[in-house]
Amino acid sequence: MPHSNKPVSRRNMVQGAVLTSAALMVNAPTVAAADGAASSAATSTVDKGGLLNYSEGSAALQPDRTIKSACQFCNSNCAISVDVRADRVISIRSGSGDPVQRGNICVKAPMMAELAHNPLRLTQPLIRTGGRKGSKNSTFREATWDEALGLIARRLLALRDSGQAAAIANRTTGRLPRGTGSLVGRLFALLGSPNNTDVGPVCNDAGGNALKATFGLGNFTNGYGTDGASGRDDLGSADYFLFLGTNQAETHPVTFEYLLRGRARSGAKLVVVDPRQTPTGALADEWIAPKPHTDLALALGMLHHILDKRLYDRKFVDRWVLGFEELQAHMAASGYTPQWASTVTGVPEEAIRHIAEDYAAAESAAIFCNAGISHQLGAFDTYRVLTFLASVTGNIGRLGTGCNFMHNTWPGDLHLPELSVRTPEPTHALPVGPDYFAEAILTGRPYPLKAVITQGNPLISSANTERVKEAFRRLDFYVYTGLFMEEAATYADVILPVSSPLEYEGVYMRRDDRAIRWQEAAVPRCGNSKTDWEIWIDLAHAFAHQEKKHDPSYWTDAFPLAWKDYSTLWAEFVHHTPGMGGMTERRMRKRSEPLRWPCPTTDHPGVSVMYQDHPSWYEAAESLGAAKGQRFLTPSGKIEVFTEELDRRLATAGHAALPTFYTHPEVTGAHPTVSYDKRFITNPINPQALTHPVRIGIRGDGSVHRDYPLMGMTGRPSVVHFASVTHWTPTGARLNGIRFLQIHPDTAGALGIEDRDEVIVESPRGRVTATALHWPGIREDTVFLPNAFGPAQDLAKQLGGATYEAANALVDDRYYDNLSGQQAYKCFACRVSKAPG
Repeated sequence: MPHSNKPVSRRNMVQGAVLTSAALMVNAPTVAAADGAASSAATSTVDKGGLLNYSEGSAALQPDRTIKSACQFCNSNCAISVDVRADRVISIRSGSGDPVQRGNICVKAPMMAELAHNPLRLTQPLIRTGGRKGSKNSTFREATWDEALGLIARRLLALRDSGQAAAIANRTTGRLPRGTGSLVGRLFALLGSPNNTDVGPVCNDAGGNALKATFGLGNFTNGYGTDGASGRDDLGSADYFLFLGTNQAETHPVTFEYLLRGRARSGAKLVVVDPRQTPTGALADEWIAPKPHTDLALALGMLHHILDKRLYDRKFVDRWVLGFEELQAHMAASGYTPQWASTVTGVPEEAIRHIAEDYAAAESAAIFCNAGISHQLGAFDTYRVLTFLASVTGNIGRLGTGCNFMHNTWPGDLHLPELSVRTPEPTHALPVGPDYFAEAILTGRPYPLKAVITQGNPLISSANTERVKEAFRRLDFYVYTGLFMEEAATYADVILPVSSPLEYEGVYMRRDDRAIRWQEAAVPRCGNSKTDWEIWIDLAHAFAHQEKKHDPSYWTDAFPLAWKDYSTLWAEFVHHTPGMGGMTERRMRKRSEPLRWPCPTTDHPGVSVMYQDHPSWYEAAESLGAAKGQRFLTPSGKIEVFTEELDRRLATAGHAALPTFYTHPEVTGAHPTVSYDKRFITNPINPQALTHPVRIGIRGDGSVHRDYPLMGMTGRPSVVHFASVTHWTPTGARLNGIRFLQIHPDTAGALGIEDRDEVIVESPRGRVTATALHWPGIREDTVFLPNAFGPAQDLAKQLGGATYEAANALVDDRYYDNLSGQQAYKCFACRVSKAPG
C-alpha cells in the first residue's frame, strides 16, 4: 500500500480519475479524453490519456444508442453520455457543450453503471417474517407491490384512525428525484401528520436558513459559468475565494476545476479554512487551520476588524443594509477582536487580520461553505455572521461574489395544484432534525413515534448511532426504501426496492447554483423496482383501497395516475411553482448547459447572480412575489442584518439577530457553550416544528478531556465516495474501502501508533475501528474519521478490507443547532489507541 502524502494535481484528480475508474470497470473500454472531449471508438486507437482503445471496430462493443444523462453523485451535476449495448451500459463519457464542465467528469461518474448493474440490488418488495430487528439473521419474504403497499396503508391508516396521525413520520434524502418530497408532503397533509421531514438537518439546512433571514431567499447566491443577464463570467471572475469548511477538490471536483480555471486567468487568491489540509487546501495560497467548531469565532474576529478599521463599503451599506448601526454597536461592545479570536481558534492574530483586510479589499470576493460549517452546534449563527461579512463589504448581488453555501439549492419545494379537499389540522412537528426520531421513539417526548418511512439510511447518518439503533429496534413499524440491503433495511418491516438514476428519465440531482438538467433513461428497471415518485403515488392509491373514513377519491384525485409519467408530473411543477415557468422539459432537453432557477419565462436566461441590480433579476424576483423593483426578498426589501422583529423572534429560542460566541462543549479550552431547556417552543426559523430553547454562554468545564483528550471530526472519505451508496460499488470498495483515520504523526508517535496500524477510536458514546494514516496536514489535537462506512458493506470485506461501525456512533446527539436542527458532527471528544493483536 503506498505511503506517499504528495499532493495530487487538479488534472489528475478530475480527468485522471476518469481513466482510473474506467480501467477498473468491467465492460467500459472507452474513456473521456484528457483534453475533455469525449473520445470515440470509431476515430482513434489511442486516447489522449495514453490508453489503447480496444473497442474500435468491435461489433460487440459498439453502442446501440447513446443517451444524455447526468451524474447523480454530487452537486456538480455533470452531463454524461451513456453508451448502451443490449441494455447494458458499456461506457460513460462526459457530455459535451457545457463550458463549466468542459468535458470533465470525476471518478464517480462511471460508477453510475455500477448502481444499475449490481448483483446486490434489491429487486422485489420484501416483508419481514422473523428475526430480531437489526440482526443479519432477520428474514424476509418476497411480496407483490400491491401486498407491500397494502400492508403499509393498513398500518398507517390504523394509527390515523386511532388519533395518532402525528405518530407517523417520513424522512426524505437528497438522492430523490426532484419533486418526490412534494408528493410525500401532499400525502402527509391528507394523512394529518406534520412529520414529513427531509435530510437537511444532517446535511446543510442552516446555511439556507441564514441566507433567507438575511437576504430573503435561502439559496446559493451566485452561479458557475456565464451569467445570462450580462453575458459575463460569474464565479469564475472572482479575485478572492474564501473557503470555510469545504473540500471542493474532493466533494465537487468538476465545478472546482472551473473555479481554478478562473483563478488562473484572474490571479485570484484562494484561502482555505479547515482544521486539516485537504486536497483543496493543498492548492490554496493560504491554508488556515482553526480548532474544530470555532469558525464562528474566526468570522466574528474578521467582522470586528473590518468594522473597527472602517474597511466596509459605506455606499453599499447606506443604500442596502438594514441594521448596520446596531451591528457596529454590538461588535464594538463585544470584545470579538482578532486577538480574542486567536485565543479561541488557535489561528495567529495576524492571519485573522490580513484575511479580513484582503477579503474587504477585493474587488469581488466569494465565500464558499459546506458541511464543515453546517455540522456545527452554532451553524445558523456562524452562517449569519458570514452573510454580514458579504453584506458590509458589498460582496452580494454582483458577479464573482456572494454567499455560496453549498447544497442550499433549488429545486426544493416544487408546487402541485392545491388540494380540493379539507385536510386534518396537524399538530406541531417533532423538533427539526430527523435524529429527534430516536428521542420520540424511546421517551415519547414530545409525543410517541410509532411508524417511520425513510428514503435514507439513519443507521449511518444519525448522531449517537447506538441509541438510534435501539430506537429502531423498538419502533412499531418501519418501512425502508432503497437500492441495497443497507444497515437500516435489517430493521425494516417492509422493504421497497427503488430504481437507480440511469433507469428513468426526469430531473434528479441539481447543481449547487440552482441549475438542473433533464436526463434520459438508459437501461430498463432493475428487477421489479419502482421510482420514488411512483412509490408514493401508488401508496396513495393503496390508501384509497383501504380507506374507511373518506371516499377513495380523497386520495385518488390528489394523486392522478397520470403523474407516474414524470413528464406529466414535471409539467405540473412548472405550471404551479413560482419562478419556474421557463424550466420546461422541452427547453431543458435542447440544452447542453443546465438551467438555473429562478427562470420565470421561456425567454428568461435563468438567474446566475441573485439580487443583481439588473432587469433580469427584478423580473425573476417579481415572479417570486417581490414588489416591482424590489431587490432583496426580505420584508424591508433590503439586507436585514438586524431588525427588532427578527431579534424578538430568535429570542424565543435563546438566540439574537446579532450573534454571540459559543461552541461545542467538547472543544478543548472550556469555551462558552449552551444548555437546553426541557420545555418545547415553536421553532422561530422552522415554525412548523418544535424546538428546545437554549441558554447561550454557559461556561464549559473541559472535564471530558481528562479521559478523551483529542477532538474528532467526521466527513467524506475521499473523491471516490458520495454518502454511503458508493460503498456498494466495486470501484468504491476497491479504491477506498478502508477507513483511514487521519492523525498527526507527532500525536500518533506519542500514542505508539505506527502508520497503517489498526486503531480503536473511542468517545463517551461508543467506539469504532479504523486504520491509522499519518497525516502532517492536520492539527495535532485533532483527528479526522471518515463517515459513510457501515457494517453492512460486505463488498469491501470481500475485497480484503473490513466492515466498520458507523463513525457517528461517536457523536453526541444531545448537542445540535436548535434553529436549523443541524447535528454537530464536527467535534467530539475522543481518544485513540492501537488495536490489540
